[in-house]
Amino acid sequence: MKKIYSLFALLSLFMLSGCSVYNFTGTGKIDAKTFQVNFFHNNADLIEPGIDRTFTLALQDLIMNQTNLNLVSNGGDLVYEGEITDYRITPMTATADQQAAQNRLSIRVNVRFMNKKKETDDFEKSFEFYYDFPGRDLPTGSVLNSAITTIFERITQDIFNESLAKW
Repeated sequence: MKKIYSLFALLSLFMLSGCSVYNFTGTGKIDAKTFQVNFFHNNADLIEPGIDRTFTLALQDLIMNQTNLNLVSNGGDLVYEGEITDYRITPMTATADQQAAQNRLSIRVNVRFMNKKKETDDFEKSFEFYYDFPGRDLPTGSVLNSAITTIFERITQDIFNESLAKW
């Protein structure tokens, strides 16, 4: 009976030691210890004040929450930088009296990612997402906050997946 427990303990030890290579975010083994997110300037034709800061902080928060990397202001092993290149509100459907029944807010962010430990992972790519809202609503207040939150959650997760998760 004691041999069975010993065998079970040994097998459990081997199985658990294999888990150190993978974590639930899918980032696997990363050589980097630090990351930095440079300020993402808003270069879109239509400017919504404050979304540049909101996006920069959202990306920092996501990486801090899903990895054990340390945020630094300069000299990071992983560097994220770029700009918001498009902020657009477009009518999607119309009513019989030619008014917008549904509008879409789209935001595009251009990202340059540099991995100083593994330069083959570097990329420059645009990420875009949208949020649809009723035509009678204006993109202000809670409608705008919901839209920006939804869009930035998706874009930051896509950036994370492209740069670290390697799904």
